[in-house]
Amino acid sequence: MFVFEKEQIIYNIGGVKIGGSLGETPTVLAGTIFYGGHKIVEDVKKGLFDKTKAAELVNKQDEMSSITGNPALVQIFAETSEAMINYIDFVTDITSNPFIIDSTESKVRIDGLKHAEEIGLLDQAIYNSINVSASKEEISQLSEIQHECAIVLAFNPQDSTIAGRRSVLEKGIMELDKGLLDICKDIGVTKPLLDTAVTAMGAGAGSAASFTFVAKTIYGLPTGSGVHNAPASWAWLRKYKKINREAFYTADIASNLIVQLMGADFVMYGPIENAERAFPVVAMGDVFTAESAYLEFGIEPGPDHPFRKLL
Repeated sequence: MFVFEKEQIIYNIGGVKIGGSLGETPTVLAGTIFYGGHKIVEDVKKGLFDKTKAAELVNKQDEMSSITGNPALVQIFAETSEAMINYIDFVTDITSNPFIIDSTESKVRIDGLKHAEEIGLLDQAIYNSINVSASKEEISQLSEIQHECAIVLAFNPQDSTIAGRRSVLEKGIMELDKGLLDICKDIGVTKPLLDTAVTAMGAGAGSAASFTFVAKTIYGLPTGSGVHNAPASWAWLRKYKKINREAFYTADIASNLIVQLMGADFVMYGPIENAERAFPVVAMGDVFTAESAYLEFGIEPGPDHPFRKLL
């Protein structure tokens, strides 16, 4: 394996450590609940859902986290503010793990963040995301809240290369007159989590994966992605899924290892139903990196690291 010359920053977010050198801290996994098309959701506007099944899914992720030693986050997706508030209240009642506030609508994300502040759980909330589509209004509202932790999406619709992703973070493109990292400083985000913005295979997925290593090398910030989106949107694999469904799930989960071995600190592995598949695979990757880091560089993994718990 390898070590970075740049100092690697570790954040404590709601009791979960994210960041560091390979083998130092376990990879953090985030499973998504209430996503588009999720069968447990009964009314996407009001945020009504099967609470029994939802609780089983969150508890199963927590169970897998306890087994492997990999910390867990719950990625909460909602289409409306009403639904987001209902989802946050439910999830935070049954788990103490941090949660990601996710929506395609900035108003929903902001309202979710404000609700987290109102109920005293802002320190457990992760805003997803600050990106090139951020409006002046969204930036202004985030500045008022001064929330410390957000995912920063290095997506460049004009350039999917590594250089293009750096430009988004450092210089700004389109309507933004400065890079996203500078915007973070302006609005009080002191714990940015870099998302390398995985695009489709054949449209920059390789550069997104490689940017994991580059970002850690240059910035030293906790870095990760939803790399499973690449195989999940792969036209060939989706077609092949019709005759070999297990191959689809294998590629989907195995993709996490690609970025993990490049230094990823967190992976958003997709539907929370996949926890039983994802945690053992990512834990295996952590054992490999921790063993190398310990034997070759003297980096000591913590007592709850998969290297300690599973060997």
